[in-house]
Amino acid sequence: GIVGLGGAGFPTHLKLNPGEVMVDTLILNGAECEPYISCDDMLMRQHPEQILRGALIMQRALHARQCVIAIEDNKPEAISAMHNALTALGDEMANIELTAIPTRYPTGGERQLIKVITGKEVPSGDLPIQIGVVCHNVGTAAATYRAVIDGEPLLSRIVTISGNAVPQPRNLQVAFGTPMIDVLTHCEVDLKQLGELEVGGPMMGITAQHLSSPVTKTTNCLLTTSKAEYQSHPPPTACIRCGDCADVCPARLLPQQLYWHAKAKAYDRIQDFHLFDCIECGCCDYVCPSNIPLVQYYRFAKTEIWAQEKEKQQSDIARERHEFRQLRLDREKEERAARHAQKKKAVSGDKGKDDDAKKAAIKAAMERARAKREASGEAPKNTDNLTEAQRQEIELIDERRKKANEEQS
Repeated sequence: GIVGLGGAGFPTHLKLNPGEVMVDTLILNGAECEPYISCDDMLMRQHPEQILRGALIMQRALHARQCVIAIEDNKPEAISAMHNALTALGDEMANIELTAIPTRYPTGGERQLIKVITGKEVPSGDLPIQIGVVCHNVGTAAATYRAVIDGEPLLSRIVTISGNAVPQPRNLQVAFGTPMIDVLTHCEVDLKQLGELEVGGPMMGITAQHLSSPVTKTTNCLLTTSKAEYQSHPPPTACIRCGDCADVCPARLLPQQLYWHAKAKAYDRIQDFHLFDCIECGCCDYVCPSNIPLVQYYRFAKTEIWAQEKEKQQSDIARERHEFRQLRLDREKEERAARHAQKKKAVSGDKGKDDDAKKAAIKAAMERARAKREASGEAPKNTDNLTEAQRQEIELIDERRKKANEEQS
């Protein structure tokens, strides 16, 4: 049950089976993906040895030449704890390197982190493994260690509870399935003053629709917003084409063009601008002077494209099934016609044989009757007082019968 605990939730066993691809570098992501979130920071402080031993397991599974653990430079306590554990474990950690990276959002993104660590860029539409790199979260490494060594499935995770509606922000080890309202109540959040609850950080988080929603494997943060702050959000206005969104985009896309095509529902056109390279970091949202929820438009467009693709796949399957059914019906029709023709031929042959048998039986009966008459010597009856015409007709009949008998013989 181990999945990526950085927020994506991708099954870990798939990323640990590279197949025939050679993996050079395993990167453990210790950079928090967003502001406010500190669950990975707390994990590295509390359980550095689990992370390191989990890294060894991952490195062995991938046959990776080296492992790099990247931690943001604004986490000195986590860096110190990891460094001390690395030193204490000695030579078995020889291929594991600890490095501090600049604290700049969104460095915690997979592609951005790979660029910072290795200098390589993941091509558009490809996965990091195509360039020999696999990236995992430090929480995933610790969970892998507990699963392999202790036999413990993934049942809970560290969750950051923060925001201006929380009297004292903290990190809690929360079991999966725990209602979010129970977590907020434990942290003494005044639910009457709660304006909005974001699952995730302030940039990429998704608004929780129900406070009774459960904590899941991808719930790394519960970010609260008070009613006063929530109601102060200005409404969106028209785009002024300032270009600020393009300046801050870490994926070097054109957010304005994506916005126009998403708004116009031009889903074929929007893919020409590499919509699926967007990591939904929210930088464009943050700098937009018109307060346009750009990321919401991108998410909507992605969802619609996925839905259309799924519908197309279902249509293709239905068409293939229909064509196969039609082929089967045609084949059965041809086989049925062939059987009927064969049966008809057989019946015709039997009928010819029956006719011959009937003719033979009639001929034999006539022969027996004639032989019987000849043997008895009886004269034909009713031959007295015949007219000349009747006698001539009888003679003609006798001649025809005699001739027919001769032909049959």
